[in-house]
Amino acid sequence: MFKTSFSAVALLTVALGSTFVLNSTFALNSASAQTPTFPATDWPWWRGQQRDGSAAPDQNPPTRWSETENVAWKTALPGRGHGSPMLFGRHVYLATADDTRQVQVVLCLDRQSGALQWESVVHQGNYESKGKRKANEKASWASSTVATDGERLFINFFNDGAVHTTALDLAGTILWQQKLSDYVIHQGYGSSPAIYQDLVICSADNKGGGAIVAMDRATGEIVWRRDRPAKPNYASPSILNVSGKDQLVFTGCDLVTSLDPGTGATLWEIEGSTTECVTTTLTDGTHVFTSGGYPDNHVSAVLADGSGKVAWRTNTRTYVPSMLHKDGYLYMTLDAGIAECVDCATGQTVWKARLGGVFSSSPVLVGDRIYATNEQGETFVFKASPRRFEKVAENKLGESVFATPTICDSHIYTRVAHYEGDRRQEYLYCLGAQN
Repeated sequence: MFKTSFSAVALLTVALGSTFVLNSTFALNSASAQTPTFPATDWPWWRGQQRDGSAAPDQNPPTRWSETENVAWKTALPGRGHGSPMLFGRHVYLATADDTRQVQVVLCLDRQSGALQWESVVHQGNYESKGKRKANEKASWASSTVATDGERLFINFFNDGAVHTTALDLAGTILWQQKLSDYVIHQGYGSSPAIYQDLVICSADNKGGGAIVAMDRATGEIVWRRDRPAKPNYASPSILNVSGKDQLVFTGCDLVTSLDPGTGATLWEIEGSTTECVTTTLTDGTHVFTSGGYPDNHVSAVLADGSGKVAWRTNTRTYVPSMLHKDGYLYMTLDAGIAECVDCATGQTVWKARLGGVFSSSPVLVGDRIYATNEQGETFVFKASPRRFEKVAENKLGESVFATPTICDSHIYTRVAHYEGDRRQEYLYCLGAQN
């Protein structure tokens, strides 16, 4: 059912114990703040500066590589994680969970050499699910991507039966930590922080009833909080400028929800997504595009003007990899190893092509090229063109890949695992010319 927006009075009401909690003083102060901006050589959060998987178009990352070709550096990583590398200034940041030491940590590497600069332990122990339902075997205990506001680092982890957001300074010292909600493990946890004005916004949908929470970036104090249905879901908050306004669009729990990112007030909400969604929503300026895979497969285009109308819907299974948009067309890598181009206006398939393998990593757009990596470590480079499928290159690196690569400053930063005997060892590769 379509829900109308909150009134101005409701926006300034703190309704403790309800589904909508707003600290009005912080919200009003945040309204005048600016979301931090970064040079094109940075990748400050999940899915990049535009939050849509597109890299700066005026760069030339390699299209061919191997274990020995076009490798600027590679660094062995402790433990396992599926979060993407985050790039800021001279450093690369990423999260990992090390079973040997029972720690969840943030790592900082030198961007030029790959040398480890520091490691900050965020949680010690307690990151298993305490004898209850274990996570999906494909999940990791460090599947979120680090975000930065230029002064701090933010990361989400499931630990000790709950999801926590942690802020660190750029030297790795923990500044604050905030519990989002208790969390019942179903498949795992991997939602990443989103930065908006003075806020860091995080989510923790789960079968026990989760929340979307906006915190003051400097202090961790909760500015607003929205309780969510007691259903499993894995999407990250997506902040889009669509239909002339900033909207925090969130899919899953059988809903497509748009909130005012500054206050948490409902802009619009419709029933229509599936229960479990993984992908991060994107827009063409008019529609928001949603996808999910349980209990039903779907890709849909929802008008973001508050009308509650769904322009089109298909039963395509794009469950885990997020989609891309370019010039009126959607490009997607289906979980089952198929690339597809769809007309944004109609939902009609323009072309399909089999790539092969199984996909969990999301594709990345660079100019007119798409880079898509499957779980077996095969990366397919093809044109973002509605005319036809045109493969540019195919490369193999490693045997196990779940993390989405980061492409920035003509380099590809990709998290790859090799099997060394019966041991799985992760590496971060920097592909491209030597810096």
